[in-house]
Amino acid sequence: MTKVFIDGQAGTTGIQIFDILRTRSDLEIITISEDRRKTPAARKDLINSSAFTILCLPDDAAIEAASYREGDTRIIDASTAHRVDDKWVYGLPELNESHRQQIRNADLVSNPGCYPQGFILLVKPLVDAGIIERQAALSCNAVSGYSGGGRQMIEEFMTVDAEQKERLWINDYGLDLNHKHVPEMRTYSGLTTNPLFLPTVANYYKGMIVRIPIHLETLTEITGATIVECLKEQYRKCQFIRVHDYNNVDVLEKGRLNPIGCNNTNFMDLMCFGNANQVVLLARYDNLGKGAAGAAVQNLNIMLGVEE
Repeated sequence: MTKVFIDGQAGTTGIQIFDILRTRSDLEIITISEDRRKTPAARKDLINSSAFTILCLPDDAAIEAASYREGDTRIIDASTAHRVDDKWVYGLPELNESHRQQIRNADLVSNPGCYPQGFILLVKPLVDAGIIERQAALSCNAVSGYSGGGRQMIEEFMTVDAEQKERLWINDYGLDLNHKHVPEMRTYSGLTTNPLFLPTVANYYKGMIVRIPIHLETLTEITGATIVECLKEQYRKCQFIRVHDYNNVDVLEKGRLNPIGCNNTNFMDLMCFGNANQVVLLARYDNLGKGAAGAAVQNLNIMLGVEE
């Protein structure tokens, strides 16, 4: 069996990855005792005695853990630390036709961020097709359940009283417009200009929607239907990406788009709604599924050469 060590197994993403993998008959999940999980020597030994290590750590700790690698251990890093590092392969299999093979052959894979995945998979095909110019100034508004903030935010939202819950119902953050996901969003979408990215956390556990509004007058003879056809062609072989027809109201509930519609799956729904003058591109997925743990497992399976 292939040995896999999850460094940071006690965190939100680590727990979910462990739950997904623990019943696999082809894998041996190496665990570390509570009293040793912050001991560098113990973690270094487990990293180098495993075939794969998945890092579910804060950025600085992930950089330190990656430096422990001495042998042939292959690493998937779920932190932000290595996402635009040329020595690491960006772990978004749907990025282009050749990217899945790059992941399969890689020793170092940086798992994508939850918010950037939706933005990149909506924008990159349109940039590549010339529908959106590389220098375009795009805005991205996104909402996620509070599990995306990790253990401390989960505890904050789950332990508040009724009055505090009202204050936490929906909160914008990253208001300096310098969120750590922005370099990743720009780099892999093909844009040369930073998108204006405004994330929001809401008082539900998980599920997310990424939104990109576009004035069609900024494009050349492009309609919402043209955009959808481009996305469908790009992802026709991608089993986890579902591109819906233009203005498909069947995905709505009483005219509303529910952010939890892909929860507990590795699916991402891509949609486009609008009129003759304006459209909004939307991506819906589970921020702990396709957004984090599911993406890490998908990358692991590609690197193992098994079904994604």
